[in-house]
Amino acid sequence: MASTISQDGAMQAITLLKTEPNIITQIKTKEHEGYNAIQLGFEKLKKVGKSQAGHFKKSKSQPSVIKEFRVEEIPEDIKVGEYVNIDSFEIGDHVHATATSKGKGWAGTIKRHNFQRGRKTHGGRSYRRPGSIGSMYPQKIFKGKRMAGQMGYDRVTVRNLTVALVDKDNSYIGVTGAVPGPRHGIVVLQGAK
Repeated sequence: MASTISQDGAMQAITLLKTEPNIITQIKTKEHEGYNAIQLGFEKLKKVGKSQAGHFKKSKSQPSVIKEFRVEEIPEDIKVGEYVNIDSFEIGDHVHATATSKGKGWAGTIKRHNFQRGRKTHGGRSYRRPGSIGSMYPQKIFKGKRMAGQMGYDRVTVRNLTVALVDKDNSYIGVTGAVPGPRHGIVVLQGAK
């Protein structure tokens, strides 16, 4: 993260995102696949299987990361094999940032759900235990019960971030606020409707 000064003179925190050109690997249409979508890929795959090589044959690329974006209508000027750069973003645009949040491993109920600790005096033994998780009836635990488990490593979308910086020379985009995920993680930026 870094900070910049906005046009009205206020200091704002921004997250710098390194971008790479995304190649169009496939265009899906309503006639063939049943919906309109554009499939983008980036980075380079080291080993390519036969099925992947056939899929990437038209685009003449071997991307390791592939993402598909559904669209209302497919623009006529795009073709398979062309690149999508950061030219489509401008300062002041509103975007949604989607990424996988930081994984924090197996966590108990106090850390994961902010449960209170049990008493440590007067014979109390359940200091960090969750306590009762159900009654005698209906003799099961309902789904969604807050218990210990995997914390983090979820798909998270932060909505309506503002593009504050577009550096085309160094391929950086700066968005206001925080973006989910660890460093060097993959973040998907989509224009807000």
